[in-house]
Amino acid sequence: MTEPMTERCGYVAIVGRPNVGKSTLLNHILGQKLAITSRKPQTTRHNMLGIKTEGRVQAVYVDTPGLHKAGETALNRYMNRTAASALRDVDVVVFVVDRNRWTEEDQLVLERLRERRGPLIVAVNKMDRLDNSADILPHLEWLTSQLPEAEIVPVSAQHGKNLETLERLVAERLPENGHFFPEDQLTDRTSRFLAAELVREKIMRQLGAELPYQVTVEIEEFKAEGAILHIHALILVERDGQKKIIIGSRGERLKRIGQEARKDMEVLFDSKVMLNLWVKVKGGWSDDERALFSLGYRD
Repeated sequence: MTEPMTERCGYVAIVGRPNVGKSTLLNHILGQKLAITSRKPQTTRHNMLGIKTEGRVQAVYVDTPGLHKAGETALNRYMNRTAASALRDVDVVVFVVDRNRWTEEDQLVLERLRERRGPLIVAVNKMDRLDNSADILPHLEWLTSQLPEAEIVPVSAQHGKNLETLERLVAERLPENGHFFPEDQLTDRTSRFLAAELVREKIMRQLGAELPYQVTVEIEEFKAEGAILHIHALILVERDGQKKIIIGSRGERLKRIGQEARKDMEVLFDSKVMLNLWVKVKGGWSDDERALFSLGYRD
């Protein structure tokens, strides 16, 4: 009689410098959009679980903020603490790097990983942008010399290329465990949290360099009435000038942010959504530990 396959389950931290493709990678592994993305560094501010269950294997991915040279604000320090904390208690680490670019912040992550023991996979991202795959060989050889115990996997997070190989390597390194979550659970985060993140994503995508990172979103109301989900979101900035930028001429920019966020919410929550947005000035919130805590930035 054949023995049943052993269940495997464990935590997998996705780490790397800002804007290297960690959240995009998570979304493609899960097969749906969960983590917000933009071209701007430091889009991700919190650790978030993305849970993928296939048969007897459950991989609990931890999407992390990009480790970066510590900025001057309490928000920067919070993001670095949050990312570093994910390395302590996980079973496998996926270190995401660029195919042909290495920065001081990549080196910062590498130094932290050298202090850690346990399975490590290096995902060399954005391979779809290479004209000749042979061009990357020196970089792969260098990575192998720096992290000789690691498995190196070239991938394209944006196009989902070679992610099957990455997932197989993760699964093989997970410990034998019963599953931690129900097989249909996708994340540990609440719907309110996900709604706030979607609004913030649209702000970052639309405004870019026009607006510093001193913006956050708080959900004040989230309730279902019949077939409609009513969501009231408060956008907090630090100065009046930032408020004017977000609202835009005759409120057109704020309207556009709301329209795009609502479309994504309706897909994510599988419901019709009525979304109302307000913008409010709360001076100095990004460098105030108590304000950060009250806004949900908690270690």
